[in-house]
Amino acid sequence: MDNRVSVFRKEHFNAAHRLNNPAWDEEKNKEVFGKCNLPHFHGHNYDLIVKVTGVPDPQTGYVIDMKILSDIIKENVLDKFDHRNLNLDTIEFKNLNPTAENIAIVIYGLIRPLIAGKYDLQVRLYETPRNFVEYPAS
Repeated sequence: MDNRVSVFRKEHFNAAHRLNNPAWDEEKNKEVFGKCNLPHFHGHNYDLIVKVTGVPDPQTGYVIDMKILSDIIKENVLDKFDHRNLNLDTIEFKNLNPTAENIAIVIYGLIRPLIAGKYDLQVRLYETPRNFVEYPAS
């Protein structure tokens, strides 16, 4: 019997960004990215859901201690990105277009090494209440 359980931690952060491909001219960037290409940036209230899946520990009953998961997210994601301009204030997006897709991939990369390999990890990032991405894709 597979006793795998998924646990979820939801967090929130605010960040500004500008979607822009430096290899394209201004017209092409406006055509592709629209309002998301405004030269003075724009912001989002992101909701982040981190999913960890594994077998509960027989001693604690936990898949993962949620306080530890919360601390990992705070120290490695929220402290880096909350109330920041992703294009200007972060190393992660210095040369990477901060789309929701890329933000989710980066967040996964920041926390995956800190979660034991025996657990599956997935990041869901809501850019708006109706638009969200998941990485890795299910």
